[in-house]
Amino acid sequence: MILAIMQPYFFPYMGYWQLLNHAETFVIYDDVNYIKQGYINRNSILANEKSQPFTLEVLGASSFKKINEVNVGNNSNKLIKTLQLNYANAPFYKEVMPLLEDILSSKEKNLAKYLGSSIKKISEYLKFKSTIIYSSDVEKNSELKGQDKVINICSNLKSSTYINAIGGQKLYDAETFKRSNIDLRFIKPNLSKYKQFNNEFVVGLSIIDVMMFNDIEKISALMQDFDLIGS
Repeated sequence: MILAIMQPYFFPYMGYWQLLNHAETFVIYDDVNYIKQGYINRNSILANEKSQPFTLEVLGASSFKKINEVNVGNNSNKLIKTLQLNYANAPFYKEVMPLLEDILSSKEKNLAKYLGSSIKKISEYLKFKSTIIYSSDVEKNSELKGQDKVINICSNLKSSTYINAIGGQKLYDAETFKRSNIDLRFIKPNLSKYKQFNNEFVVGLSIIDVMMFNDIEKISALMQDFDLIGS
């Protein structure tokens, strides 16, 4: 079984979804520490032909708290208006905007559940088949840290292959995984261009941008545009 484990991010970029789509089981890592200035509650959208920050307000955020101990703030209406302003003329606005409004208007206040719900709803829209679960629901040794904890989760879920984002090459060692009979691989996204209005292509934006400018068939093709690195 191919397994991926990632913190829940706010409308993450294409590489995150390629990882999720390639995994048979995707674990939302909700019981690890919240990272300030990361992508847990922020991303970037297209505005005036440039990348613009798009940030979800959070309450009680601290690097000493787990992600599932942080709450969602109250700026969802502002975020909806920002998307309406910047994407109203995008080709798939009418199909995508109701989904985004539903996600952003959620009454869920727990950050991990709020983000997890958004990941599941977008996965359903994109017709992904991966099983999505929360790490807080997985039996594991919570005393372990980093790589050892990931291996423990993989073993308990009987995973034969663990895939991670390309940045994980600095964190994980293939030989250590192999000793637990787990293959370690990394996804390196190619981030192919697609048409964004008439501006020069702005790379690496939120999945929101991808959905606004591409139909499901095109997105499915983009999801396969990556290199799989490892044994």
